[in-house]
Parts: sequence; structure tokens; C-alpha cells
Amino acid sequence: MSATLKNDTFLRACLRQPTDYTPLWLMRQAGRYLPEYKASRAKAGSFMGLATSPAMATEVTLQPLDRYPLDAAILFSDILTVPDAMGLGLSFAQGEGPRFAKQVRDEAAVSELAVPDMHKLQYVFDAVSSIRKALDGRVPLIGFSGSPWTLACYMVEGAGSDDYRHVKSLMYSRPDLMHKILAINADAVAAYLNAQIDAGAQAVMVFDSWGGVLADGAFQEFSLAYSRRVLAQLKTEHEGQRIPSILFTKGGGLWLDEIADAGSDVVGLDWTVNLAKARAQIGGRVALQGNLDPNVLFAPPERVQAEAIKVLDSFGNPRNADGSWAGHIFNLGHGISQFTPPEHVSALVEAVHSHSRRQRAGA
Repeated sequence: MSATLKNDTFLRACLRQPTDYTPLWLMRQAGRYLPEYKASRAKAGSFMGLATSPAMATEVTLQPLDRYPLDAAILFSDILTVPDAMGLGLSFAQGEGPRFAKQVRDEAAVSELAVPDMHKLQYVFDAVSSIRKALDGRVPLIGFSGSPWTLACYMVEGAGSDDYRHVKSLMYSRPDLMHKILAINADAVAAYLNAQIDAGAQAVMVFDSWGGVLADGAFQEFSLAYSRRVLAQLKTEHEGQRIPSILFTKGGGLWLDEIADAGSDVVGLDWTVNLAKARAQIGGRVALQGNLDPNVLFAPPERVQAEAIKVLDSFGNPRNADGSWAGHIFNLGHGISQFTPPEHVSALVEAVHSHSRRQRAGA
């Protein structure tokens, strides 16, 4: 039997239930900006050494929570575990991003793809169970995956990309092949997230990090349709507990209405979106997550606090006019930079918690 949750503020906000303050967590909160993470990574020998060891993944997942009073933990892993399990050969060179040994760029490569045996990803599910146990009910644990489109970008490009030339060439010249890749990815991501839920994840997030590089029309056909396919297959309950889902599309501000209708409980926003307008537009349908520019954290702590307050004030009164709760989870508009001074994060967390309590006192 798992421990009773001592702080469920994040889960309540996801489901637009009353909260005493605005909960906060940070994308990439366990990572390279923390000296303790760097020490763990050195001990593990590599990024994948960390990610594939449940004990090490647990250690680094808990590091930011030991330093800051954050309201959720997120599984320490990588978005590319699923294509790696498909046999594409993932590696991380020191100082470089991820790279695949095999690219998926033609009919023969696409014909070899299949939803992977989830046993190949057992190290991820073991990490989820281990983290959940180590948290001992302190805060909820978020599981995650890359979106079908974002995974496909890496699979076709073979690595990160500046121009998305290979993946867009395939999409425009052979949309049939692109749809095959995306359908397999969607079913793999859904199975992967459901297995994380079975292992103990209390919420799940789909990162459509590269959705915003698509043209209008192509976004709906090649990205959103497949995020929908994932969300439609997700377990929404486990062991009597509701499991919220979050969909985050970087650069998705143009399509907020359609994203809000995709089936998630929460829509993540990047920093280019006006939070007040987003709330007026889609806040009645979903909770919102975001959306401080991560580079704000390079400013002096008093400026960090002022900018955090601006975000909270933009969202406004946590209650709607009819007295219902709107649901806001404070986060950055994308992942925290590895060069962020850790003490600036302390200033951010303190500002969000204290100002959002003041907002409720005055509401």
C-alpha cells in the first residue's frame, strides 16, 4: 500500500479543485543546474547510466525536492526511451545532444517499426516504483513521454535539428509513411504512459516539444491528431485515484482552442502566450500550466520574484466569476537552463507560494 499523499496541491490544481496556493514544479527540475546532479552524473558515468539505473534515477529525481519546497516530482528519464526500445540505438556523447544509430527515412525503415515490448523499458517502470516509494507521499510523481510527432522528429532526423529538413521532407513527400510512424508512436506512447501509471505515476505529461515547428494545418494533421490518439488511450484512474494528464506544445499558442479540446486535463503554455488571454479563451475547459520565461532566472532574485508575481497576476483570481476554481500550475515556459543559479530558483519558489497565498486571502 502506497503512502498517503501529504501534499496534493498539484493534483488538485490539475483537476481545477480548490488549492491554498498555486502549486509549482519546473520542467527539467532535476538536472544540470544543480551541483548535486553533476556529482551524481559523474558517479553514473553517463546520462543513460543515470536514466537506466532506478537507484540513480531516484536519487536525482529527489535532489530538487530536498533543496526546494516544490509541489511535484517528475520522473528522471529521457523523452527518447521509446524509440530506443524500438531498436534505433540511442546514445549521448559528452557535451552533445541525443543521437540515434539508425534513422527512419524510407519505406524499409518504417516497415521495421513496431510498438516495442514494454519489458525493454522495465528500467523506467522500476524507477517510477522506486521514486514513488522514496517520496513516501511527500508530493505526487509525474510520469512523461515525448509526443508522437516529437519522437518522430528525432527518429527521422537521427538527432536534434535546426531546420527539420529530413522530417518535413518525409512528411510532405510521403505523408503515408509519416502517418505510419506516428500511429506506431502514438500507440507506443500510450502503452508506455499507462505502464508508468501502473508503476505509480500519479499524473502524466506529453511533451510536444517540436509541435510548434509545423505549419498551420500540418500541426493538426501530424502532431495534434496523434497526441489526441495517445490521450484517448490513457488510464484516467488507478487504484481509485484520478490520474490527470498534461499536454504541452512548445510554440502551440496559435492553436490553443484545438489543443484544449485534445483530451488532456491541463494545457501547458510556453512563455510567448499571454496567460490572462489563454485563461479567458480556454480556462473554462482545462487547467493551465506555465509560463515564466526560463531566462528570467538569470536576473537578480528580486527581479525573478517580480516576474513571477507578474505571471500570477496575469492569471488573476484563482476563482472564476461563478465561484468555481480555474486551475493554475506555475511552471516555466520550457525547461530550466543548465546555467541557472540554484539560489534564484529559491527566490522563485518563495515568490510563487507567498504571492499566490496573498491572492487567495484577497479573493
